[in-house]
Amino acid sequence: MRIPRRAARVAVVDPDGAVFLFRYDNEEVGPHWAMPGGGLEPGESPREGALRELREETGWTDLEPGRLLGTWEHDFTRAGIAVRQHEHLYLAHGPRREPDDESAGARTDDKILGWRWWSPAELAATGDALWPPYLSDLLEGQRESDGARQ
Repeated sequence: MRIPRRAARVAVVDPDGAVFLFRYDNEEVGPHWAMPGGGLEPGESPREGALRELREETGWTDLEPGRLLGTWEHDFTRAGIAVRQHEHLYLAHGPRREPDDESAGARTDDKILGWRWWSPAELAATGDALWPPYLSDLLEGQRESDGARQ
């Protein structure tokens, strides 16, 4: 039986359309790329949790989660516990930069191996594991809807 867990993540996209991703390591699925984020605290809304996690993992205090891109559920083992995680995925626009040094402890605690900015073409072509696996399509849909509004 899997324990339900609520979480939220933020797709930070730079002015050129590249998205910032962390390379996480998980005991069950191994290394994979995902947006900054993680589990919600008791009483915390998904948007509040996304903002807190983004600040804890990157040190960026000038970004706010924007519109909800979607949700997804997935099963995995976290700290030896089988969970079914329901994630809210938000969009934020910001400059291309590196996480600050003060947030290094949070990244170590979360088993973050590294990070990078992915162009839309790189994201669409990668064979690396992504969470969610359809992240490229999700962001492509965002770019198309942004273009339709301009």
